Amino acid sequence: MNKTMQTVNVKISDYQIAKAPNRLKTTGLGSCVGIVIFEPVSQVAGMAHVMLPSSELSRDMTFNLAKYADTALPAMVTELVQHFGIQRNRLKAKIAGGAQMFQFTGKSEALRVGPRNIKAVKDILETLSIPVLAEDVGGQNGRTIEFDIENSKLMIRTIHKGMTTI
Repeated sequence: MNKTMQTVNVKISDYQIAKAPNRLKTTGLGSCVGIVIFEPVSQVAGMAHVMLPSSELSRDMTFNLAKYADTALPAMVTELVQHFGIQRNRLKAKIAGGAQMFQFTGKSEALRVGPRNIKAVKDILETLSIPVLAEDVGGQNGRTIEFDIENSKLMIRTIHKGMTTI
């Protein structure tokens, strides 16, 4: 039986989990970071599109855990482990995004969302003991990413720079 491949779209402040032969895709990564956590043998992956580094910044009455790096990544890992039986120690990650989209003359850290998102994502993955195998982060250009679960390749289309695969 030949399964047809579908592309599962991940919105801003969202995460999705899929199995091969499907792909995961998100668009509009500016200062946001796209994180793929995957297990190559069982060919299951999750992709998150996080907007902000920490849920401590939340003033929302309705809390969206997928919006923040510190809540989206643990939730996605828990789902991968509980629903798919993936062994935590076999999870790997690839990340992209975190651009500094605007030039500021001030030194305010609050405006450096991209670099803060990158640091938060890396710190959380380290805390979760998930190695980052590859990354395409920083810069000043937006990105669209698509993860091929079958071969663990992350295709990145960067505005004004073209396509790369990590």
